[in-house]
Amino acid sequence: MKILALDTSGLVASAAILEDDRLIAEYTINNKMTHSQTLMPMINEIAGRTALDLSTVDAIALAAGPGSFTGLRIGSATAKGLGLVLNKPLIEVPTLAALAYNLYGTEALICPIMDARRGQVYNGLYRFRGGHLITVCDQRAIAMETLIGELNAMAGDERILFLGDGVPVFRDKLLAQLKAVCEFAPAHVNRQRAASVAALGLTLLAEGQMTDPASHTPVYLRRSQAERERDDASLVIRPVTEADIGAILKLEASSDSSEGWTESSLRTYLARQDTCFLAAERDGRFAGYVGLLMIPEDGDVLNIAVDPALRRLGIGERLMASASEAALRAGVTALHLEVREGNTAALGLYDKLGFVRDGLRRHYYHDPEENAVTMTLRTEK
Repeated sequence: MKILALDTSGLVASAAILEDDRLIAEYTINNKMTHSQTLMPMINEIAGRTALDLSTVDAIALAAGPGSFTGLRIGSATAKGLGLVLNKPLIEVPTLAALAYNLYGTEALICPIMDARRGQVYNGLYRFRGGHLITVCDQRAIAMETLIGELNAMAGDERILFLGDGVPVFRDKLLAQLKAVCEFAPAHVNRQRAASVAALGLTLLAEGQMTDPASHTPVYLRRSQAERERDDASLVIRPVTEADIGAILKLEASSDSSEGWTESSLRTYLARQDTCFLAAERDGRFAGYVGLLMIPEDGDVLNIAVDPALRRLGIGERLMASASEAALRAGVTALHLEVREGNTAALGLYDKLGFVRDGLRRHYYHDPEENAVTMTLRTEK
């Protein structure tokens, strides 16, 4: 089985040819040249040096994301083009799993981190067991502070091995705040390598995990800066008014949960001096709201909801960021909330915003009955 592998998910550009258990060639460049300048010449160089007819490869493996938006697009376009021309399937290899595969056989918990800017990293957690890569936590975008909190809660005395371009950005913070033994991969395996994409891709191919080139799309995990700026321009965060009560109640009625505002309870809280309710308006349409109870130094998130038709557009994130700023101005130093244990979307949002999971309240919710995860965000002046 012969595989052509590509990785353009970060600053590194890398291409490799793997045949069964033999690495035939690998070409890796780590400098500031754009991947559009380097990738095809690298592939051509490999093919020429090894007398390889690209039509003889069985599949094309690529680091499918997350990573640099531009890099992923270049790699995706190149792999799709080759796949369509050569009539070969693509193997979509998760970027962070491929990074972890650099450290094959280690007994440590593998923690690849890629700098995602704004204090966040792209991250996953992995282990090797019996020669197989096991995903402990699937890849995600997460605030570095939240990741450190998770690692401190789970790792104990276990060694944690870090790699990726997030290491030089957060190395000092990790050394200062991480309670577990903290190690860093050496230079020859601490960045993306197409050889690892190929080796892991071969395993995925054996499991039947392949896709048609025409249907491939990169895994971004986050929207691009241009998309965020476009949506931010059409989004207004403002105080809730009495005219919003009907929209809030309608939004609550569409929720799967029975816990929600009645009109009388909502009016009561809106009239209090120790609450803050903010509404999101997108293109003039009511899009969601958040409510806070703010007692000096401590605050509680009463509820947050976004119109189901407008979710995954960053509205909840903007609402919570604005609510956190309002709490800080009011002298609140810690925001607390509860969220259903099974509400993975909300948990992911709060993780991203820097909330730390600090407890579990069993059977807290009813209809349906479910545990509540308690979380806290420490605000900074």
